Amino acid sequence: MKQYTKQYIDGQWREGTGNRVMENYDPYTGKLLYSYKAAGLQDVDDAYEAAARTQKEWAATMPAEKSEMMYKLADVLKAHKDDVYDVLTTECGSVQMKAGVEFYGTIDHIRMAANFPNMMEGSIVTSNMPDKTNYIFKKAKGVIGVIAPWNFPFLLAMRSVAPAIATGNAVVLKPSAETPASGFLIAELFEEAGFPKGLLNVICGPSSEIGDAFVQHPIPAHISFTGSTAVGRRIGKIAGEHLKDVSLELGGNNMMAILPDADLVQAAKAASFGAYCHQGQVCMALNRVIVHKDVYDEFIPILVNEVKKLKTGDPRDSEVFIGPLTNKTQVLNVEKAIEDTIKAGAVVALEGHTEGLLVYPWVLTDVTNDMPAAKNETFGPVCCVIKADSEEEMIRLANDTNYGLSSCVFTKDLYHGIQFGRQIETGMFFINDQSIGEEAHIVFGGDKDSGVGRFNGQYIVDKFTTTQRIGVQEKDRIFF
Repeated sequence: MKQYTKQYIDGQWREGTGNRVMENYDPYTGKLLYSYKAAGLQDVDDAYEAAARTQKEWAATMPAEKSEMMYKLADVLKAHKDDVYDVLTTECGSVQMKAGVEFYGTIDHIRMAANFPNMMEGSIVTSNMPDKTNYIFKKAKGVIGVIAPWNFPFLLAMRSVAPAIATGNAVVLKPSAETPASGFLIAELFEEAGFPKGLLNVICGPSSEIGDAFVQHPIPAHISFTGSTAVGRRIGKIAGEHLKDVSLELGGNNMMAILPDADLVQAAKAASFGAYCHQGQVCMALNRVIVHKDVYDEFIPILVNEVKKLKTGDPRDSEVFIGPLTNKTQVLNVEKAIEDTIKAGAVVALEGHTEGLLVYPWVLTDVTNDMPAAKNETFGPVCCVIKADSEEEMIRLANDTNYGLSSCVFTKDLYHGIQFGRQIETGMFFINDQSIGEEAHIVFGGDKDSGVGRFNGQYIVDKFTTTQRIGVQEKDRIFF
């Protein structure tokens, strides 16, 4: 993998001004990939200043030209497929299937964003005042700060960066210190596609040193963050103090409900994918599987059999589905959640084990909602199976969480599935599918502690723009 040792500010690659030297490791091999000088407060200021200087001219660029540039960016990305896979596998521990989801999903987001310059529609509104007409314009907010996560670092960065640029904004991107190369690769793609210097800036440094400054800086009008609920709360608090708008896509405690008429084999296959995709390190991953008592005993061995088929190991192996967790801290957190849940009375239906940063899959049964692995977002390869005596109890258990991102149900009665889903407090719900599903043109977002705002399509166009009213008095108004 290429070594990224410089920050990208105002079209220039330069050494960071921070006090720390950051190190980037391969989570599977433990090998040091490279080290670099972290971004400091001066870099935050310089990046935002560069973005502000460039944004006004970019906003005035014709919609057709913006669209053409976005399509060119998609073509450049397609030519760098191997680089994207390499970065995601090497620094993020992504298996080949997951790397493909990020790569092709990002192309979809860029192509969708190419439509956004023509979706900034205004209107003409008549007035109750004589001889006045109101013109409503939608325009870019200015500069948007984007903070990307480490689990889907490429896709979830570009999900905000591409729409922000397409709607006439400039961007400063702060990738996770766990996965900086994904952010700097994005900078290279924009550079190769020929976007104006300063339109996209990428800086990476420890959040403890530049995180607050990144949010409270006077230039950005909007902060888009994907990550944990705890950090999202802090960002929301700081942004609120400075009257900045936010898009916050946060944690989840997602569930699958299995009704008595469900296809149990298909449900087990879906649960295996939803619970263990990217080692469970997905905000939309299944944390809980709530099974009706009538099929509970029958379902468990089917689920265990499906999970046993999942290969754990080197993410470079195309047959591997479960790769390494991102770091040792994450491994320890997952192990503690498992241990505490077993101590609380859960039964081990499938016992995993740990090798380095590899955590082999666990299936825990007889779990209750208040046990640690079910109550909290585990973010690891653990599936908690909960028995419910009735459909009413399934709904109660599903909603008995502070989160509300994504959930699903398995049933042969599709209309009943819709009725069931409408009773679940969640931003997204799927019938006869698992909980992980994102498409560039369909609304994405959660309720409760899972976030604020919505992404994708017209929703993100509205979020990354501001609306201005201009009232025109066409004849002299009589004031007195």
